[in-house]
Amino acid sequence: MTIFTVPVIPNIENNELRQQLQQIIDLKTKPLGALGRLEELALQLGMIQGSITPKIEQPKIRVFAADHGLTKHGTSAFPSAVTAQMVYNFLQGGAAINVLARQHNIELKVVDAGVDTDFDDSPFKDHPQLLDYKVRLASRDALTEPAMTETECLAALENGMSVVKNMAGNLLIVGEMGIGNTSAASLLLARLGDVPIRDCIGRGTGLDDAGLAHKQHILTQVLERHSQAQAPLNVLAALGGLEIAMMAGALLQAASERRILLIDGFIASSALLVAERLAPGVAQYAIFAHHSVEPGHAHLLKLLNAEPLLNMGMRLGEGSGAALAYPILQSACAIINEMASFSDAGISEQSK
Repeated sequence: MTIFTVPVIPNIENNELRQQLQQIIDLKTKPLGALGRLEELALQLGMIQGSITPKIEQPKIRVFAADHGLTKHGTSAFPSAVTAQMVYNFLQGGAAINVLARQHNIELKVVDAGVDTDFDDSPFKDHPQLLDYKVRLASRDALTEPAMTETECLAALENGMSVVKNMAGNLLIVGEMGIGNTSAASLLLARLGDVPIRDCIGRGTGLDDAGLAHKQHILTQVLERHSQAQAPLNVLAALGGLEIAMMAGALLQAASERRILLIDGFIASSALLVAERLAPGVAQYAIFAHHSVEPGHAHLLKLLNAEPLLNMGMRLGEGSGAALAYPILQSACAIINEMASFSDAGISEQSK
């Protein structure tokens, strides 16, 4: 495969800054460690931004949408047409991610990565929230050929990078919509994480027991069909989806620019795994929002050495879990920047 030039990912580790941040946090008017993970989060945000006064500016949600050729084999409980229908729902403001984005004042846009619909023929053609980065109409059928050609895979990665280059703000949430994308994420996890496929798959949009068994059978065949795909880019092209590839590109670019990556659930974490395998160090910039109930997510979190902030029994995607966790990051910044120290407040510190 053609060599993909990944962006340089800065190392966030700085021992002097870490000590400064820890001291600032420790001297706030509270017992040591009393704010628990909020303190750890404040420190991580400071390290990501290289600052003792971390702040969130102009946060962005980008929902990447695409269809999957593999769904013709009955791997999803919903038809592929639902992808485009949900894009229309996003653009009309009716989805869960719209509600949460409005609540928390986060700019939301939908990226057409490869929806099997031509939006130029729709009333939403010039909608300001729809970004056209379509590579092709849906990925290919991974049971018979690679999901993407080399050219298509690289185009998706580069388009994802372009989405971020053209975006203001210092915090990115990548969401997704694509009937069949839990299959693609499961395949990526199985191959890149060396996890048995039966442990990677879940019910997705709501498969029954028979549907789940059929999904496992099909995905097992896909892995066998592409057994030679082992390097990250080859794996992504053979097994991934257009929206996952584009999300991976967006995460690569955002990390190279030292933006905060607030990671959603199973699909977003699979894109992060791809990005991390392409450019080790991307995960330094990641804060994991929640623990999806999709079975594969636990394996992804372990691979990425991640401890999510929330466990709400969610599995919607769209970036919804990340949007829900966003206020916790705001609180972490507020604590480090606004909370008084013992000396500020004239309060005696605990005895040594």
